Amino acid sequence: MTNLLAYIPFVDPIHALQDWWYLLLIPLAFGIAVIYKALRSPQFEHYWQNVLVMTGQIVAAMIALAVVLIVAIQVLIPLIPVN
Repeated sequence: MTNLLAYIPFVDPIHALQDWWYLLLIPLAFGIAVIYKALRSPQFEHYWQNVLVMTGQIVAAMIALAVVLIVAIQVLIPLIPVN
């Protein structure tokens, strides 16, 4: 009981989704795509198709950015001279 009362959100985060947090990108991207396409589409004939395409684009862009950052950190930064 004392552990629950001593919980401080930003100092001691809950580790419920610690191993799977990156999968939250998919519903986040889907929500962004739904709202963006609802506001910006002049016609709603292919609404859900456009939403799914945009969701895929967002997820693919995030994966590409992650790969670029991993390569930069693992390969390029060790090549920088220390002194």
